[in-house]
Amino acid sequence: MDKFYKTLPLFVLLFSGFVHAHNSDTSTADTTIVVHEVQVTAIKQGLVLRSEPTASTTFGEQLIGRRHIHALKNLSQAVPNLHIPDYGARMTSSIYVRGLGARIDQPVMGLNVDNVPVMNKNNYDTELADVERIEVLRGPQSTLYGRNTMGGVMNVYTLSPMSYQGTRFMAEYSSGDSYRFRASTYRKPKENLGIAVSGFYTRTGGFFTNLHNGRRCDHEQMGGGRWRTQWQNNRGLRIDNFLSFSLLKQGGYPYAYIGKDIVEEGKPLIRTGEIRYNDPASYERKNISDGLTLRYDANRFTLSSITAYQYSDDEMNLDQDFLPLSYFTLKQAQREHTLSQDLVIRSRNTRRYDWLFGLFGFYRHNNMEAPVRFKRTGIDRLIFHYANLNPVGITFAWDEQAAPEYELPLDTDFRISNFGMALYHESRLRLGRWTLSAGIRIDRERQRLKYFSHTDMYYTMSIRNTVIPMHAEIDDSNTYRHTYTEILPKFTALYAFDSQRNLYASISRGYKAGGFNTQMFSDILQAQLKAQMSMRPYEASDIISYAPEYSWNYEVGGHFACLDGAVRGDFSLFYIDVSDLQLTVFPAGQTTGRMMTNAGKARSYGVETSVMVSPRHNIDLSCTYGYTNAKFKHYIDGKNNYKGNHIPYSPTHTLSLTGSWSIPTGVEWLGNVVLGAGMQSAGDIWWNEANTLREDFYSLWNASLRIEHKNYSIDLWGRNLGDRHYGVFYFKSMGNEFMQYGRPRTFGVTVSVNI
Repeated sequence: MDKFYKTLPLFVLLFSGFVHAHNSDTSTADTTIVVHEVQVTAIKQGLVLRSEPTASTTFGEQLIGRRHIHALKNLSQAVPNLHIPDYGARMTSSIYVRGLGARIDQPVMGLNVDNVPVMNKNNYDTELADVERIEVLRGPQSTLYGRNTMGGVMNVYTLSPMSYQGTRFMAEYSSGDSYRFRASTYRKPKENLGIAVSGFYTRTGGFFTNLHNGRRCDHEQMGGGRWRTQWQNNRGLRIDNFLSFSLLKQGGYPYAYIGKDIVEEGKPLIRTGEIRYNDPASYERKNISDGLTLRYDANRFTLSSITAYQYSDDEMNLDQDFLPLSYFTLKQAQREHTLSQDLVIRSRNTRRYDWLFGLFGFYRHNNMEAPVRFKRTGIDRLIFHYANLNPVGITFAWDEQAAPEYELPLDTDFRISNFGMALYHESRLRLGRWTLSAGIRIDRERQRLKYFSHTDMYYTMSIRNTVIPMHAEIDDSNTYRHTYTEILPKFTALYAFDSQRNLYASISRGYKAGGFNTQMFSDILQAQLKAQMSMRPYEASDIISYAPEYSWNYEVGGHFACLDGAVRGDFSLFYIDVSDLQLTVFPAGQTTGRMMTNAGKARSYGVETSVMVSPRHNIDLSCTYGYTNAKFKHYIDGKNNYKGNHIPYSPTHTLSLTGSWSIPTGVEWLGNVVLGAGMQSAGDIWWNEANTLREDFYSLWNASLRIEHKNYSIDLWGRNLGDRHYGVFYFKSMGNEFMQYGRPRTFGVTVSVNI
């Protein structure tokens, strides 16, 4: 709590803003707090986020460039209570906000790119090229945006060829033998037609070495492109279409063993702190996305249609034991097609009453192959060891004559389909300085899982010196269906001092969709094999699926500005009640999979504040701070009662301090010299439900020296300058503990040219 009390001066500053509320000038700037007055690309939310009854942070184009925001994970800590750890591979995309989040499956925050929803979180972590602004709305946005937005939504808007014309280049080199290149051109062949073409390529040699083969395990290459066409006439009709694609190939998974040293046959096999595994690990992804937005502005209303198709083809390969032993490997290949359609009609040019109606539908179909390959060590220690513990004196062993490869395949193919429809509405009534709003969404989703599992094993059974060849074969298939109907209301009240200063209160309900535990099917097949070998049977239906997660969010907050706009910011206080909390767990024992379970009830409360101070026109200082206290209200895992314990993986504190000083050189062709420095902090982070292991509060220091001209920039920068050693991800597998650590000190140079 000492860290919390240290933030009291921020609240003194915050409330002082309302004292000066009626005399200050709120000129806009490109900051985390204020953006352009008119956001013509916004379809669902209001035109100016600072006038909305929601906690939000906005990054403009200049700030995105100065902070080197190339991916969503670069927003971590820069937004209060937002934590996006960089670990594993780019399919991970774990997002935690206000104590909510999960390591696998459904995300807690939605993502929209140019108003098109990204339906698969495996595609969240990609290159953000030529981005005009990023909006991060915190708190449930489920009424307008639907499933998987109970923690908020991130809206990314790319540069428009209707507002910018020219050609842009960017090249970067940094530590870890890393490169980044971008090129784009924006043209208007006609006054009402704009075309943009862009491409990018990134490469890194990696930072972490697998000691088994002496190679970097987190190497990466990614490339892609985008074609955008915009057209409008003088009668209110606008058409916006983008086609994008990307290709990714990476290693990833630099998980370090952190248990006691393992010794085999008198020799050290792996020591604590080492990354050492013997089978390949990689992740590859191909995706294509096309989004078509039609918008018609009439006198009294605006009608918008957003149609999208997304294709994703990815493959993950894992040495799933992460040890230099031949236990087992996993290959997970997915091919997913998604269609979505959103129709939005909202009022326009009204004085007292605004309304919005929407109809949304989507269909997702995923073909997944997830074969697990057990090798010699895994077969001997995880199957035969336990089979031979039987009290009747029967001995089981591998039949090397019938199966000389000594490998057991556990093959499962999945056909997963999701279909959803939603009808939503929001009304707003202005009564003087007051604005009252109410919204509701009726969401219905149907999920289906059809699986085909197969395995066969050749082994011998020895009884009183008699060896009997045996063959166990399992062919299993089944179909599971779930249908959910959700009613998601939201109520807000806002009191406005003027367009930039206000207080608000809100009550809203959010939900995160349920799903299926596909990564537990290798354990199911193992259990079925053991059942055929006269061991205890295993009921698969107990763990096949998990239910949706629900929350009620109660929030008060406000936006403020004072001292003639030199100080501006926002704050919020929230309390969240969560039921059917989704939690990722590794079942007890030497299991090979992980699963999502509904862990009873939880609650989270906290505070957020962002302050931007500009004492002079060329100096900008900013501070964002978030405090979250998220704990279980009820969770018993069958043996332990975790009531009152902190929810894992979400930090208690997030803090970002940044400053920039722009110094005119007086030389026209040179422009300005911009000195920048900052600090991003997070912690404490609890790594398990028992709260016996945690990452203490840590800080990463950054700095940059930038020459900034309207036609070019040269930026020398450094991150984690103190070379802080800190953990970003912890897990247990087969009783062994692993940790991924954050990247070490890095330096780089970035050159950008605008013609």
